Amino acid sequence: MSPDLPPVVPSVTAELVAALSPRLRKRLDTGVTKLLARPAVREGDTVRIAVDDETDVVLRAPGGTVTGADAIHCGCLLAPDCLHRAAAASAAPVAEETPAPAEATQTRDGAETAPTEPDTATPEQRAAARAVFDAAAAVLEAGTDGAGAVLQAELLHAAHTARLAGLPRASAAAVSVVTGVRAARSAAPGHRLTDLTDALAAVLGVTHRLPHTTGPDLTELRGTVRQPYRPDGSLRLYGLFSEPVLTATGYAGAVTWTADADGRLYTVSDVAPGGPARATGAADRAVRIGDTTLTHRELSRAGLAVSGATVSPTGRLGAGAGVRAVRASGADWRAEPLDRLWAVPAAEQVTRALNGGQDLLFLEVTLEGTVRETTGDCLLADCAGLPLRLATAHDDPALPYRDNLRLLAAAGGSRLRIVARLAPGPCPRALLLATEHPTGPGARVDLGLDRLRRADLPAGAVAPPARAVPAGDEAPLHLLRRRVHQAVPGGRRVLALAGSRSGDGARLRRLGLATAGDLLDDLHTAAADRSRDTFGRLLPADTGRFARAWLAAAVYTDTVERALCAAAWGATVNEVSSPGRTP
Repeated sequence: MSPDLPPVVPSVTAELVAALSPRLRKRLDTGVTKLLARPAVREGDTVRIAVDDETDVVLRAPGGTVTGADAIHCGCLLAPDCLHRAAAASAAPVAEETPAPAEATQTRDGAETAPTEPDTATPEQRAAARAVFDAAAAVLEAGTDGAGAVLQAELLHAAHTARLAGLPRASAAAVSVVTGVRAARSAAPGHRLTDLTDALAAVLGVTHRLPHTTGPDLTELRGTVRQPYRPDGSLRLYGLFSEPVLTATGYAGAVTWTADADGRLYTVSDVAPGGPARATGAADRAVRIGDTTLTHRELSRAGLAVSGATVSPTGRLGAGAGVRAVRASGADWRAEPLDRLWAVPAAEQVTRALNGGQDLLFLEVTLEGTVRETTGDCLLADCAGLPLRLATAHDDPALPYRDNLRLLAAAGGSRLRIVARLAPGPCPRALLLATEHPTGPGARVDLGLDRLRRADLPAGAVAPPARAVPAGDEAPLHLLRRRVHQAVPGGRRVLALAGSRSGDGARLRRLGLATAGDLLDDLHTAAADRSRDTFGRLLPADTGRFARAWLAAAVYTDTVERALCAAAWGATVNEVSSPGRTP
């Protein structure tokens, strides 16, 4: 996937790949690799790729997105049904499709009302959900290593069908899987196996449940195309911090977090297709709300007075024509009204996050050095007697997160207020986003945008050597988790290997995790199950059975990990998992 190319809507990629002959489909992955190696030149809304000295592929993206197959042109002799057009669409980031406006009906008094959804899934929705499930199961069957452009296009086609059937949540989840697979295959710095595993579990979970669900749960599983913005009158907001956004799906920018006098959180975002340069540069762009000239970096320290505000359910501020905003004074983290965010006990904040609320944590910690983990060093801190591990929020070298974390390790003994994002796990862990300045009272540091210098540390500060992590007596859930994760890049064949059947299932049962042991055995059995016909020939694999066994293991792992996380923080968690993760 190339961030230099404009995003292409799923239906375009699916259409171009479907038009290829069987011979060209076999060559599509090679074509994508060759095309990604060629330079792309942008001229306004047009991107041109020189395939060779005589042939160019041109992508026209008015408004920044390719929305039709005719917007991708190739000068080769085989066009329009050539390999180059399909390869260009498959190499580009996946864009969101513009939703069709819902038809409205009129009441007797002339008022318009939106049509209501039936309490059960329609035949079209059940068929679309099955198509998405089957396409996602095929991706899981092959693993990211084997899920080439053809399988990706089939999942994009299913996502487009789901959107047309009124299933935007399933459609969006399917697109997330495709973008994650592309990031994995291109070794993008922002790719994380855990994120792709969660995306696969989400799309399989939603489409597995949807045909059999009714009532409010069905409404949630269907989802909404766009979050509605509701009027919220006048707001007096205080800047908290800004964080860069750099996704594996080809989007980048910045989000600034603010709070009102009651501690409610609001965000102002500027995210668009782009790479690391846009993620670091967006902080110095003016926020898109009202007529204010404040940049995101300035707003994170200042305040904002908004009239005619509109807000989404997640707290994102709208930028409609009727919104007015002017600069106002900010507030220190240790002064009202922001001080109240840090007054909430950590366990209560974690309870809120685990039960589907805001996942930001406002903590006061004492830095204690670094601890060595298999994924790298992380900062060790004491949080009201609780040993807390603080990791980097993003590993891309263009962002200063990791460098800042190394410098903070030398500020041992410093007591600071921080903002972090909860990272569920068996021990207290969070992703560090912002902190008070180690030596500047009243100052704060946005760790993804600002760069700390050695001069910012206390005099004589020296980073201590990283400590080794003690083995401890952690529940051996990793025996199941690693098989769930192994299947994502390697597919069924990794778990079907003769050496994959170890005694892990029996070990889990001996240690009291009988359900985990049974799920692990069932996963191996489903992976190895290949029936033969009367002539001894292998029949096609049952991708549905393997996907359901994998989904059950993934949901169980997620549920237990949430429970362990709650226990580690002294929090409480609802027994029911999120709808997308429950088989």
